[in-house]
Amino acid sequence: QVQLVESGGGLVQAGGSLRLSCAASGRTFSTYPMAWFRQAPGEEREFVAAIWGSGGSAYYSDSVKGRFTISRDNAKNTVYLQMNSLKADDTAVYYCAADPRGSVSDTRRYNYWGQGAQVTVSS
Repeated sequence: QVQLVESGGGLVQAGGSLRLSCAASGRTFSTYPMAWFRQAPGEEREFVAAIWGSGGSAYYSDSVKGRFTISRDNAKNTVYLQMNSLKADDTAVYYCAADPRGSVSDTRRYNYWGQGAQVTVSS
């Protein structure tokens, strides 16, 4: 079992930055990939970024590549999402997810989810 608690959401102006954190507990953190997804009102949940257990490799959706950075601190059992150059289209509830069975970008492959953090970008 893995428990996930997110923090760091909020309201920011377009062009600004925010950092989300997701603290994990339960199984050994460094042994599984972590990911961020987001869900805007009326939309399906979509993949944002993923990072492998060692932290050496990361994968991003085209919509955030070059603006967002996923990282992890295995000593603190925490994964981060640094979001820069935010746009109004980035407004959504952001979820962290852990330990996929298969593709890291497929929501159906995850059993462990955080509670969500609201990010609102004003234009």
